[in-house]
Amino acid sequence: MDLSPLAQAFVLHFGEMGSRWGINRTVGQIYALLYIAAEPLCADDIVEKLGVSRSNVSMGLRELQAWNLVLLKHLPSDRRDFFTTPDDVWQILRTLAEERKKREVDPTLSVLREILMQKPADEGERHAQARMAEMHGLIEQLTTWYDDVKKLETDRLAMLLGLGARVTKILEVKDRIVSIGRQRAPTEKGSAP
Repeated sequence: MDLSPLAQAFVLHFGEMGSRWGINRTVGQIYALLYIAAEPLCADDIVEKLGVSRSNVSMGLRELQAWNLVLLKHLPSDRRDFFTTPDDVWQILRTLAEERKKREVDPTLSVLREILMQKPADEGERHAQARMAEMHGLIEQLTTWYDDVKKLETDRLAMLLGLGARVTKILEVKDRIVSIGRQRAPTEKGSAP
């Protein structure tokens, strides 16, 4: 690789992580390189910096474009295609989440819906369907939550993520307030003339 030690460490790590996330190692490296590059890069630049074949780079760029993770740029007086990533890391996160939902969650929900509509043949299938219904309900709930969260402005989303475990404390306070309200409600009804 024709990269500084710092850049090389990041690119190599992203390649390793990419293979764990279900993408080709080279695709992960291409993305990492484009993410840290100060200027958009063409395929020839990527080949030179990563030391991989031109065909590997072309296939990797196509895959990243299919995931909507790279942006195509054209530079004046240069006919080659140049690539970069969005500047906003939150936009990258949103794109990744949306693409994974489309490719993994939505098909799973469709299969579960189809299976749950079938009439079980025996007690074993009834049990299996009941378990699948639980899974379907959880995935539906997560999908609804995701749909709500993705509409949040970046500042609010960052604030929500920053809350972490403090959300539990907020929910506990809410539960106490609701409990107090329930305790007072019968008293108020009983005191009415």
